[in-house]
Amino acid sequence: MTDRLAGKTAVVTAAAQGIGRAIALAFAAEGAKVIATDINAGALAALEGTPGITPRVLDVTSPEAIAAFAAETGAPHVLANAAGFVHAGTILDCDEAAFDFSVTLNVRSMYRLIRAFLPAMVDNGGASIVNIASVASSVIAAPNRFIYGTTKAAVVGLTKSVAADFVTRGIRANCICPGTVESPSLDQRMRALGDYETARAAFISRQPMGRLGTPEEIAALALYLASDESAFMSGQALVVDGGWSNI
Repeated sequence: MTDRLAGKTAVVTAAAQGIGRAIALAFAAEGAKVIATDINAGALAALEGTPGITPRVLDVTSPEAIAAFAAETGAPHVLANAAGFVHAGTILDCDEAAFDFSVTLNVRSMYRLIRAFLPAMVDNGGASIVNIASVASSVIAAPNRFIYGTTKAAVVGLTKSVAADFVTRGIRANCICPGTVESPSLDQRMRALGDYETARAAFISRQPMGRLGTPEEIAALALYLASDESAFMSGQALVVDGGWSNI
């Protein structure tokens, strides 16, 4: 254990599994006091007893829950927004309900959390905001990812706007644009396609490196962005995609 985040408090969303969980564990291992939130109480319970981590059930689609949580928590030094949902399909497959849910979970949750915490973070002398976007966004388009790519492009724009507006007030905001990353949600989506091995091979083939990313690789970048090592960086969308967007 080292101390890159010693003395800092971090809030992490979607921390029960996948990238969010890896981020929460990485932050805690570097000395942060982590409030690990998720709507999945059962999965979140696995983090009980982990040094440095306090699990907290939170529905990031609820403005009331977010407002109460922010008022109770106060100003974190780091806010890592990892909650998101992958809707499969083109614009013709995306009805109003799917559009609204994706926007609410992938974008509006970040808007609400940042807006709820920002005044206190400014008053506290500053903070680092780390948002999880995707390479399927304003970076590249992925087939059958219409609303997912749309919302993740919005995350990039949101991040850059917050960074520009609050750079003189101690707030840094950056986002990470991962390629395809191993996670329970990806595993579920591959199994839902009916032919797991074919689906997995297709996902792997998108990365020129010939493999999927790991949550820990994304968490390592989130840790850098959360720490003072990246103190001169803000407003950036950093791609970690195994070379996918470079071909």
